[in-house]
Amino acid sequence: MKKNIFRRGPSSAALTPRSPGALSPSKALDAWLKRTRALLEKSLRTAVPAATTKPGTIHRAMRYSLLAGGKRLRPLLCCAASEACAGTARAALPAACAVEMIHAYSLIHDDLPCMDNDDLRRGKPTSHKMFGEGIAVLAGDALLTEAFAVLAAAKPLARYNASDLVAELALAAGSRGLIAGQVADLAAEGRKPSEPALYFIHAAKTGMLLRASLKLGAMSAGGIKTQVAALDRFGFALGLAFQIQDDILDATQSAKKLGKTAGKDAAAGKMTFPALFGLEKSRLLAGQWTSEAIDSLKTFGPRGATLRHLAVRLLQRDS
Repeated sequence: MKKNIFRRGPSSAALTPRSPGALSPSKALDAWLKRTRALLEKSLRTAVPAATTKPGTIHRAMRYSLLAGGKRLRPLLCCAASEACAGTARAALPAACAVEMIHAYSLIHDDLPCMDNDDLRRGKPTSHKMFGEGIAVLAGDALLTEAFAVLAAAKPLARYNASDLVAELALAAGSRGLIAGQVADLAAEGRKPSEPALYFIHAAKTGMLLRASLKLGAMSAGGIKTQVAALDRFGFALGLAFQIQDDILDATQSAKKLGKTAGKDAAAGKMTFPALFGLEKSRLLAGQWTSEAIDSLKTFGPRGATLRHLAVRLLQRDS
């Protein structure tokens, strides 16, 4: 890994030169986030059947979890990756919606009593608390299935077809990706933390879907192989930085701040970065992986600015 350039605290202002009268990087990012989130929320509302579509219970449950807000990190990364490859956020919307649907399904299942057994998500009762365990399982299943329908319906692309996109998302979400990380996470509960196991869990459980979000965004813009590869490297490093910060926040913040049960990782004997390295070293590692991620974006020049600022913002977050 590179030297930690954020040891004394990251500053996105140092990453991009400003011209006279230009918005600060922070304000520019805020404007981009507001604009892109509005696009995403509108698209997500139409990506799944209406709550009145029979059977209404399952569609209400799907919409309850999918439209509950949150960071929208994965679809935002998808849109930013498209723009980094000279495309548009709008062109990436089918892929962005698909990855967020996969993420929503994974959270529904993560929260189940047989998994992480959580009653709170984004400050609201979890799906199984609202609709019962059976409907929660089926809502997750339905979101997973419908995600591929949304992606398969994307318009034909210059360098890629729907099967390329579907295969990319299936790899990230399947038994060699997100699910592999979930299985390893369950198996590691209560065991002595080890560095190889810890990195495998989070590179799979968190990192694979982040990487797919970026690659799908690049593919939606017709990005060339070197661009897709650079964004894959960015996603790998960013995924680790994001998860380390998540682990730190779980250990240090309140449930009110997080919008979910605080301290549940320690209570469940989860294998986390603070459990293995302690809080101070974990903070240093988060900064180092963020630096690594930013270094991966050099090939994009100014077009990579949004991704760079997002990486810094994620490191600075407190919830």
